[in-house]
Order: sequence, then structure tokens, then C-alpha cells
Amino acid sequence: MGYGISAGTEPTTTHVAAPSGPDAGARIRISDVGLTFRGPTDSVRALDGVDLEVAPREVVALIGPNGCGKSTLLRVVAGLLPPDRGAVSVDGDPVGGPDPRVGLVFQEPRLLPWRSAESNVRFPMELAGWPNERQAARAGDLLGLVGLRDFAATRPPHLSGGMRQRVAIARALALEPSVLLLDEPFSALDALTRERFNAELLRLWDRTGTTILVVTHSISEAIFLADRVVVLAPRPGRVVAVVPVELPRPRLVGQLDAAVVTRTAAEIRAHLVDTTDDAVALREAAAYQAPRTPPPRVREAAAEAGTAAWFDPFGNEDGS
Repeated sequence: MGYGISAGTEPTTTHVAAPSGPDAGARIRISDVGLTFRGPTDSVRALDGVDLEVAPREVVALIGPNGCGKSTLLRVVAGLLPPDRGAVSVDGDPVGGPDPRVGLVFQEPRLLPWRSAESNVRFPMELAGWPNERQAARAGDLLGLVGLRDFAATRPPHLSGGMRQRVAIARALALEPSVLLLDEPFSALDALTRERFNAELLRLWDRTGTTILVVTHSISEAIFLADRVVVLAPRPGRVVAVVPVELPRPRLVGQLDAAVVTRTAAEIRAHLVDTTDDAVALREAAAYQAPRTPPPRVREAAAEAGTAAWFDPFGNEDGS
């Protein structure tokens, strides 16, 4: 069974911002998507039967343990990876490759090291044929948004890791995309800066109405940003729950202490039970471990009421 919303209906969220332009907020539809990475000796099934629909101007967070296919799913939506089965569409158009309506921010900045921060932000606009004056104005606004206006002329090798990621975020926003895919974009930032960026991202969303699909490992970040939190299970990645966030907008960082946040976080954690890497590893190890026979002394002790036998730290291995 897939999780999402039915065709032609809006999700049950509150305070969704209105778009500011004709291209703001596209609908994403992910239908029965499966993807397997095949190597010369083995294969890894990354995604299996993922169904999800993201409404225009909705913010949806993907959360789950490492290896559950979150980043892979973003790349499928961005048109960078073709699925083995199923389909993805943006506003009804099948995704068959990169789309200028879709902006993607990777975990790593991936900037052009020979270009300045401003020139990196302007690069997509150059490819799109924007006039220089419009490029300069847009780049200036975006660098101001991410707090790097004073570093416009600085090249990436002379910026910190967090500053480089800010430039990458500004570059992804350059063409005013109707869909923004974020793959843990703030993970390299310190906690206080990360909170400010989350708030700035929501202010930007409020102005533009861009549809956002964001990957995060932080439950609190997912709740603060999203209208719904999608929980993925690993090996292969599949949707196990969709948790609505009943936190009204606009949102403030101080609201993370509210009771509704605590309840939502508890529900998300409940769906994450048995999906952590350690739990998966233990289950896999148990599947290959032959059952052990307890030594005689332990077996006899186990028959006595109230005795917690199986391992006796004071006895010898032969049970004597």
C-alpha cells in the first residue's frame, strides 16, 4: 500500500503559503518506484515500491536511517537516476532527465573552484540566458539571504565548509525553481546557524510557494520544516509511515518546545523502531547464527522457577 494523497486532492496540512508567481509550486508524483544498483558481483536494491505524492507548495521531509534510499529517491525525482520500474512526474510531466523547474542541493557543495561565490550563483542564470543586470540583482539577493554578501568575490577554496554549502543553496535557488530538493543541506552548519537557515528557508518558501522535498536525519528539523514527515525503512527503501505535522505556520524556533512537537516526534520515533542500522544488522546476524545449546548446568537451572539461566558467569563453560 502506498502513502500519499489521492489524485486531485490536497494533503491535510495547515497554513500552506500562496504562490507568488505562475510557476510556483509544482506537484510531485512518485508511483511504484523501484531501483536496484547492479555491480559486477552483487546487487543492492535501493528502493522498492515507493509511492508518494507531494502537493504544490507543500513541504515534505524524508527521514530514516542510513541506507534507506533517501538521497537516491531525491536523485530519481531530479532526473539524475532512472528507476528500474515505476515513474515520477512533475506537474504531470514525466521525469526523464534534469528539469530546470527542479533545483537540487547536495550534501556536498560541488562548486566550481575557479569561480567566485557570486559567479557560482550566477552560473545557472548564465546557462539560461538571463541578462547580466538580472543575474547580478538575483545573485546579490541570494547571497544576502544566505549571509554571504560580503564574500561575493571570494572563491570556494577560501570559504569554510558551511559557507560553501550556503553558496550551493543560493545557486539552487537561482532560477526560482518550482520544486526544491534538499539533501541534508544544513548538516555541515553549526546548530545555531542551522536553526537560522531553517527559519530562512521557511521564509523563502512563504514568499515563493516552492514545493520542497527535504532529506534530514533530524526529527526536530523535519517537524519544524515540513507539513508531513515521510518515514522510510531501509534495505530496500520503502515508505512505512506518513506523519502529519499539526504545527501552525508561520513557525518560530521556540515552537519546537510545544507539546504538539513532542507528540509528533514520539510518533515518528515509534515508526523508526526496528529500522535503525544496528537493528537491521542484528536481525541479519541472527539469521546466519546457528542456535546454541546451553550447557547442562544452565539447562537444569533454567528449569527452576525464577532462575534467569542461559549464561552463568560463575560457572565453567562445560557446566561444572
